[in-house]
Amino acid sequence: MRLEPPASGDPRDVLRALRAAVLGAGPAVALGGADLPGDVPAGTAVVVTTSGSTGVPKSVAISRNALIASAYATAARIGEGSWLLAVPATYVAGVQVMVRALLADREPAVLAGPFRPEPFAAAALGMASHDNGERVPTFTSLVPAQLQRLLDAADTDPAVAQALRSFEGILIGGQALAPAVRERALAAGARVIRTYGSSETSGGCVYDGVPLDGVGMRIVDGEVRLSGPTLADGYLGDPGRTASVFPVDDDGRRWYRTGDGGEIVDGVLRVTGRLDNVIVSGGVNVSLDRVEAAVRGIPGLESAVVVPIPDETWGQGSAVVVPGIAASREADLLAAVRPVVAAAVGAPARPARVVAIGEMPALDSGKPDRALLRRRLDAGGDLARA
Repeated sequence: MRLEPPASGDPRDVLRALRAAVLGAGPAVALGGADLPGDVPAGTAVVVTTSGSTGVPKSVAISRNALIASAYATAARIGEGSWLLAVPATYVAGVQVMVRALLADREPAVLAGPFRPEPFAAAALGMASHDNGERVPTFTSLVPAQLQRLLDAADTDPAVAQALRSFEGILIGGQALAPAVRERALAAGARVIRTYGSSETSGGCVYDGVPLDGVGMRIVDGEVRLSGPTLADGYLGDPGRTASVFPVDDDGRRWYRTGDGGEIVDGVLRVTGRLDNVIVSGGVNVSLDRVEAAVRGIPGLESAVVVPIPDETWGQGSAVVVPGIAASREADLLAAVRPVVAAAVGAPARPARVVAIGEMPALDSGKPDRALLRRRLDAGGDLARA
């Protein structure tokens, strides 16, 4: 099967390419990758290439069947309706918004250009439609940073507040949602659904901790593993990595090793963070995801990012990067952060620094660019002017 990029990165061009790949006999769609082969295995619908937050590139081959299984399972869980595309079309979350719309035979609304609350509100409020006298439910998918921007704007803009309330469901994925942001969303009347998944699972496949129909989950050596019809075929041109990340158990069932730690209690998954996002500080293993979760529970620090830094005394330490604050507040915030982290994670986990930054650097997906932050801090860069 041929593999071709869309005519451009414009969401409408991506949509046209996906329509042919998923509903027709068109070529598979190459998104975000360079130097990919011209042919891919039969049944492939899309190859999503992304560096992710770690900077390590990967090209994930996803079949037509996996995309369709994911879209139908989502509809079975949250219902059918119209979709607004507000995340990049070249990432798996955007792909799935368009696939869900295609399978529902409803043209998606498209928010083009940089994300801003006002155009989002206009697009959302313009989606109102009826079918046989009944209102058609609307849905969208966002990352936490987008939701926070909308909530901030909703405080002073009634149209944004109305737009948030207009959706039957707002899927939030890509990274953990700070509890304070979720509470603000609920208070604003937004119906938020937290999703967990990745390109390797055709996007979110666990909603509010509960797997979609057909999706299996289990914990092996502390790692979350997922199975089911939504799994990708693997990594294009990398059979060794595919075999390692997608092992097959004794019963012949294929699983995806997420690399995340977690636990399952009464059938509900709780993800504790990346297993590889751990530093050794003074001989003690410290999960930076747990540190970040504790920091984000502090009012005003919901957008903070925690990254590792060298420490002459302890070997490794951590820095809390906070956007939109004055450098003069760093010392006071550090004094506030350290006891909170000590109580939640332990004294060795206390951050060594708070670093002010004008605006958080982000990947195209909307996630914080942690690799860039680490490089700037390692180089002694002044993040306040970054």
